[in-house]
Amino acid sequence: MGSQIDAPVSADERYSGKDGPYEVRSILLTWEDSARSRNLPVKIYYPMSGADRHPVILFSHGLGGSRDGYAYLGRNWASHGYVSVHLQHPGSDDSIWRGSPPSEVMNRLRKASRNPRAAQDRYQDTKFALDRLSELDRSLELQGAPNPLAGRLDLDRIGMAGHSFGALTTLVAVGQLVGMPRADHSDPRIRAAIPMSAPVPGWRLNLDRDYAGIRVPLMHMTGTLDASPIGDTRAADRRIPFDRISHAEQYLIVFRDGDHMIFSGRSRILGGLEARSKDAEFQRLIRAASLAFWDAYLREDGEARRWLAEGGLKDRLGDLGTLERKSPSPPTE
Repeated sequence: MGSQIDAPVSADERYSGKDGPYEVRSILLTWEDSARSRNLPVKIYYPMSGADRHPVILFSHGLGGSRDGYAYLGRNWASHGYVSVHLQHPGSDDSIWRGSPPSEVMNRLRKASRNPRAAQDRYQDTKFALDRLSELDRSLELQGAPNPLAGRLDLDRIGMAGHSFGALTTLVAVGQLVGMPRADHSDPRIRAAIPMSAPVPGWRLNLDRDYAGIRVPLMHMTGTLDASPIGDTRAADRRIPFDRISHAEQYLIVFRDGDHMIFSGRSRILGGLEARSKDAEFQRLIRAASLAFWDAYLREDGEARRWLAEGGLKDRLGDLGTLERKSPSPPTE
């Protein structure tokens, strides 16, 4: 794999789900948030591309995950010229189940899912990580060596994605109101977002209000079998954010026969020891669709937008998924 793009490629080729032309490296860091006495582990995938600046994507894992998960996305996005920053959220990461006997794992996950502190920590982790990215871009040294990311982060083009609990973290970062009373934890530095398997609020009396503040482009992803392994979100409920968000450009992909784990791969803690037969194909489509979305709304690439809107993605999905698109309605005063 080369270190630079030598020649332009067509949209169908670029959005095939294959890796791109850049060589990919990764860095493991731990960022110390002294104000909260909290350490935030991160894994950063980045392209080897000289002095170019690259758009940045934050990724938030699901409950019980870590910075090492979802590598198939981080590596692919970086190979196409993005810097992918995978956060690890202490208190809702793999520390809640590691060392537990198999019979106790699900109980520990359920208990952690009911901890409001874990959610609050995640929302603050996002803002803290965005602040640290600015410092990372300015720093000439990193861990006692030259910083390979110095001056290479395009912080005017930041996206965020996440799976399950990470999808909620993502939606909150772009404007979903949460908590009792409802509170806004959004950050205007995020310009586009991809929530995968987003959970739906248990209290649904005013969803239009809860989602009204979301104004950035979104690509929702779910599956027809995407019921929550530990919660009460039904597969059919996963489309509720798409249906109730009104003031944002949106896409909704529903993978046929896709369950909750197609986005992260099979997991020992959730009982799936081996990948199902369609997982590799689902992940190829997730890579293809997400890359086109980032190109369209972070790079503002007109060809990517046309590919999304005029049938390229629909054709790519074939009989493995459906695609819906929704334009924003004018905000009401």
